[in-house]
Amino acid sequence: MGPLARTGMGVALACGVLITAVSIGQSADSSAKTKVKEISKGPYVALGDSYTSGPKIPPQTGTPAGCDRSGRNYPALVAKELGLKAADFRDVSCSGATISDLTTPQSTGNGTNPAQLSALTTDTRLVTLGIGGNDIGFSSMITKCVGTGTLFKLAERITDITDKAPCAEKYTSGGTDKVAQKIRTAGDRLTRALNEIQRRAPDARVYVVGYPSILPAKGTHCGRGLPIAPGDVTFLRQKQQELNTMLGERARAAGATYVDTFTPSAGHDACSPAATRWIEPLKPSSPAAMVHPNERGEQGMATAVLSTVKS
Repeated sequence: MGPLARTGMGVALACGVLITAVSIGQSADSSAKTKVKEISKGPYVALGDSYTSGPKIPPQTGTPAGCDRSGRNYPALVAKELGLKAADFRDVSCSGATISDLTTPQSTGNGTNPAQLSALTTDTRLVTLGIGGNDIGFSSMITKCVGTGTLFKLAERITDITDKAPCAEKYTSGGTDKVAQKIRTAGDRLTRALNEIQRRAPDARVYVVGYPSILPAKGTHCGRGLPIAPGDVTFLRQKQQELNTMLGERARAAGATYVDTFTPSAGHDACSPAATRWIEPLKPSSPAAMVHPNERGEQGMATAVLSTVKS
């Protein structure tokens, strides 16, 4: 074979490789666009508790009114960003919901919310689920630790110069970590719920949304806004992280995707400055329920969800 023939063949081969590479690139690009396009068409169903519904963040919408859903919560922001039509978006999250309320009606102070999974159909293509905190009684834990912390500080006549955890002692007395037990039990319930979601909406992409950082890494950063003993701040933060870890593990085991909102919320906890916090303290400075996300927090959670959905 002559030099020109070999050169010609080399050029042809090179062109073939280039064409193949371009084709693969176009195919991958087209596939990525199709993936996002399919997601954006919905239908999208949002499930969850008050960290999803957004109590006291205006405007409060939907029925029953007792579910405290905001038109600016993270599901609404996600649906808007994905360009979903109203008919392709259903938010059935409800304040106070536990995992059992996914499959049974939930009574609220103002109406009854149907079983949340009843909103799912075989046409559902996107599901977000933010739940588990009420199953371990996290809100009541914070309330009790605030009471204990207030009395502790008065009795000790100190503020934040100790690592004592009087509240944690009540939850770990006798060498048994009662909170860890509740987290394990909630995990079993969550697995069953995720399997049921898969059964009802087999073609849906399911995203389990974790909880954002409620308390700081150091208890010395909390003052009157959240008077919890420093050691108890550490304890509660650890339990929240254990809850999030369980949510992630159970989500992955069930074939769902976990959305981490804890990491991006670092420094935006309830003890951080009012201008930057995602979670409001006992006396909110922005419209939100106490120790719950404000609109900034819901936006931060929406950003985390969208980043995961589009990845």
